[in-house]
Amino acid sequence: MNISYYRSLILLITSIFSFSPLVHSADIEAGKTRASACQGCHGINGKSQSGHYPNLAGQRALYLENQLKAFQSGKRINPMMQSMAANLSKQEIKNISAYFASLPLEKEKNSPVVVDVIGKSKTAMCLGCHGSTARGLSSFPRLAGQQPAYLKKQLLNFKNRTRKGGPMNSIASSLSEQDIDEISTYLGNL
Repeated sequence: MNISYYRSLILLITSIFSFSPLVHSADIEAGKTRASACQGCHGINGKSQSGHYPNLAGQRALYLENQLKAFQSGKRINPMMQSMAANLSKQEIKNISAYFASLPLEKEKNSPVVVDVIGKSKTAMCLGCHGSTARGLSSFPRLAGQQPAYLKKQLLNFKNRTRKGGPMNSIASSLSEQDIDEISTYLGNL
């Protein structure tokens, strides 16, 4: 056996382990520890108390990873989030994302459920990407239970193109402010 055989074998073994999910799997406990810095805005256990900040609990891990990377690279602009994401490693991003994805997003026990039926008819276009229950699919975010004020702000940002989002810019551009209010209220109260 020659040296090139051993090099090839070592390269093959290294490649197999580098793509192994065990090597790159998320550590939820490490994510929980690192995510403590997120509580000030996104709330304890990822449940925001303000419409200025999104709920992160129950959000799709892949979506959260993509957003943290977008803040880190400057593709998504938000000075606070850009500084928070700036020094996160790829593994820390994966861990934090997995932690928030693992948390349930539950309604407040004593809060009344308000469902804007008018907004329901306007959300059909959302469900193809965000799932039939608006709880997200793959890299598309969960909209159900999100802060209505946050949803409204993001739809307006897509509409006026201060936030880039591929098809979201054209979809939001077709919505009136009343449509945005009704859609945000309905989705936020699911």
